[in-house]
Amino acid sequence: MSWISWMLPHGASTFVGDVDRIYYIILVITGVAFVIVEIGLVRFLIKYRARPGRPVRYTHGNNTAEVIWTSVVAVTVVVLGLLSAPVWKRIKGRESLPANAMVIRVHVKQFEWNFIYAGPDGKFDTPDDFTRRNQLHLPVNRPVVVELTSEDVIHSFNIPAFRIKQDAVPGMLIRAWFQPTETGVYELGCAELCGLGHYKMRAVVTVLSPEEYQRWLGQQSTTVASK
Repeated sequence: MSWISWMLPHGASTFVGDVDRIYYIILVITGVAFVIVEIGLVRFLIKYRARPGRPVRYTHGNNTAEVIWTSVVAVTVVVLGLLSAPVWKRIKGRESLPANAMVIRVHVKQFEWNFIYAGPDGKFDTPDDFTRRNQLHLPVNRPVVVELTSEDVIHSFNIPAFRIKQDAVPGMLIRAWFQPTETGVYELGCAELCGLGHYKMRAVVTVLSPEEYQRWLGQQSTTVASK
């Protein structure tokens, strides 16, 4: 699908294949429907245009045509639902969170992202915890669970390259997971209009090799210990 890769950002997580496949299936179906409807619209505009001396003829529809197009739409929606259900369960299901995932707490507020790390001991609420603002660092090829909380309004955690999007709702703790598959720098944005400063809700996601991530983690912990 390289010839249509411009339609979506380069994918770098384990969700990419499943999500992109469903996206392109829906795109083809809606694209075909769009072309058929537009061709019919142009044909009817020409065929039934007003002409001098031509009497107006009223019609009350065609039951057969209505049953056909309603059935086609219903079957299409059901098929898309059946195709999407396993993907949804894998990404959003209650039992989808991997047991070995690294947990990062994400506290969101107007208009910034705060990423809270457990530190080298792997436990939260201990002295080596640290927070980074608008900077998310991750190890490659390891599942990551983000625990989302919002301080004020609804925000939306969205990393297009990872095909992950999850709302952060005030008063709720919401978990979402993903697994980066390529090192590099990616963009995280808020996909929910959250106020006048919404355009500033951006963060940089840096995916490192396991060794580089451990070095980075050690450097942050050293900085925290020295304070």
